[in-house]
Amino acid sequence: MPVKVRIPTPLRTLTNGVDIVELSGGTVGGLLNELSGKFAGMDKRLFKQPGELNRFVNVYVNDEDIRFLENLDTPIKDGDDVSIVPAIAGG
Repeated sequence: MPVKVRIPTPLRTLTNGVDIVELSGGTVGGLLNELSGKFAGMDKRLFKQPGELNRFVNVYVNDEDIRFLENLDTPIKDGDDVSIVPAIAGG
């Protein structure tokens, strides 16, 4: 059973409208790198530089914020649910 990665609306232009992508496990970082390899431009939207998420990108594994787990080294297993959530700012 693969890992489901939920793609937020602002990033769906890069996935041709696909809202859920199924990928293999490993770690969150590996999963996001795999996602970036499948969809051109995704890496620039997710990462500030290799190995560092943009500060406005939040990632959750089974509703747990990876910042409170092991960040990009958070282990992923088959059946997990990963959500990419862009931060919302206003003024």
